Order: sequence, then C-alpha cells, then structure tokens
Amino acid sequence: MADIDEVKEILNTLRVAMSIGFGIFVLIVGKLTSLYQDGNFSVVFWMTIVASLLDMLAILLIVKKIAAKTKEIKELK
Repeated sequence: MADIDEVKEILNTLRVAMSIGFGIFVLIVGKLTSLYQDGNFSVVFWMTIVASLLDMLAILLIVKKIAAKTKEIKELK
C-alpha cells in the first residue's frame, strides 16, 4: 500500500471517529438538558457535564489529528 493511501485511510477513520464523537455529544447534552429541566442536580448531572467536556476534548484532539494528516497528504503529493 502506498504511503498516501495509508494516510487517506487513517484520515477516513478519524472522520468516522469524529462523527461518532459528535453523536455521543448530542446524546450527552440531551440528557444534561433533561436533568436540568427536571431540576435534578444529582451526581448524574455533574457526571454528564464532565462527560460532555471530555467528549469535546476528544473531538478537538481528533480535529487536530485530522488537520495534521491533511497536511501530511499535501506533503506526500
């Protein structure tokens, strides 16, 4: 497999991971909104806040990795 094909495959995998991360973020924020509207500020509420922040951090790391791989493809051409 050529180097460029390998990098493109990694890039596609990162894009799928980012999409899944956004889906998980939407679910977490939906649950957070539900808990907030019910006035339920228990441990679960705070855990969902932490989980949403961690998910956003993971998404940001994936975006940085996508940018790096895109630059790598540019250099391989």
